[in-house]
Amino acid sequence: MADDELDAGDDTDGNGGGASAETATFDAIMEKFADSPSQQAVIRLLLERGFSVNDEGRVVSGGIEIPNTGIAREVGVDRRVVDSTTDAILADDQLRRIFQNISAIPSLMDLAPVLDLTALAITVRDAEESGIVATVTGAIADRDISIRQTISEDPEFTDEPKLYVITDGEIPGDLLNEIRAMGFVHKIELR
Repeated sequence: MADDELDAGDDTDGNGGGASAETATFDAIMEKFADSPSQQAVIRLLLERGFSVNDEGRVVSGGIEIPNTGIAREVGVDRRVVDSTTDAILADDQLRRIFQNISAIPSLMDLAPVLDLTALAITVRDAEESGIVATVTGAIADRDISIRQTISEDPEFTDEPKLYVITDGEIPGDLLNEIRAMGFVHKIELR
């Protein structure tokens, strides 16, 4: 894939946003590694975990270095594949910008039971539909239930994207039924 296929235009107004901002899709990133399924596995892990690549080609989470052997073991490749992947990232201006600016966010999903929070997982029919997060969170807020966190999975990373909503209070049955009846909802589950 040519480099300009990832570039939606130059950011001439300097504001970093709007229609002229650079966009890169998951597919376009993976296409750059089409000849190497092993490197694609490394790229997928970096994106899923929000790991960055620093100027020295080391995989990091914040300022903490993650050994390439650990990355390799996780995806089932040789350590040298991780090295060559990070070299390729640093050699490509667009990939460098992506992987030097990506970051992970902490999730309350697994902590919800420990912290006495409620975690609701909603599988949607079409993750590209607009207004899903606003509709669900609006229904919850209308009941004066405090939302601690929302996480929406990117449809480019998973075949069955979910919206996770973590709340302070329990979600009453009638609200669960209301959410379940929303046209875009495929299924819901409490975790």
